[in-house]
Order: sequence, then C-alpha cells, then structure tokens
Amino acid sequence: MKEACPCGRGAAFAVCCGRYLGTGVPAPDAEALMRSRYSAFARGDVAHLLATWHPSHRPAALELEAGVKWLGLDVKRHRVLDETRAEVEFVARSRVQGRGQRLHERSRFVREDGNWYYVDGEQLA
Repeated sequence: MKEACPCGRGAAFAVCCGRYLGTGVPAPDAEALMRSRYSAFARGDVAHLLATWHPSHRPAALELEAGVKWLGLDVKRHRVLDETRAEVEFVARSRVQGRGQRLHERSRFVREDGNWYYVDGEQLA
C-alpha cells in the first residue's frame, strides 16, 4: 500500500507533496507549497521548510518541537493577489503530549525566479 500524503488531498505522498520535498521541483502555486510545508512538518523535513522560507524571513536554524503528531490540514482559501503574491488560509491540527492543538493562519507567499516562498503568517482566531 502506498503511503498517503499528510496534506490530506487523498493522494499517495510520492505523487502529491513528495514530488516537492527534497527534489528541487518547485511547487506550481502557493497552495501546493503550503501543503508541501505541512507535509514537511509532519515528516520532520527541516531542510524543505528552510528551503521554502523566503530569505527575508527565514530563521538561521529551525528545531521542530519533539512529540508533535500532525492530525490534519484544512485549506480554507487560496487567494492569488497577482503573479508574484498569494495568500493561503488554513487550519492545521496537531497533538502534543495528548493535548489537541489547532493553528488557524493566513500565510503570505511570494514568487521569485519561478519559485514560491513562504514569507510569514498571521494567526487567526
């Protein structure tokens, strides 16, 4: 049985977000990049997270919180602002030490040299 993609689209990881993680293949739009970043969090792929973070906001290093179990992603909206800017609103659910958590965010993305990058996000209620 093929491994399901953590992003929740229902496809196999290899043909969904897996084609962007560690391959050098750019995501075609901000939503695909956001989904691949969620999958990277779920799989502990720090290299993909750093590589897809815009240099103007990218941290020097990134340590993922130990023991987080990612439970699901719900993309609420993908809004294209123009050829180089987009926003993705999503809810990501996780569990840490048996306690459920929910992150509702509107993320900003920019496209440079054919690649989409995560810039930053605004947490929503």
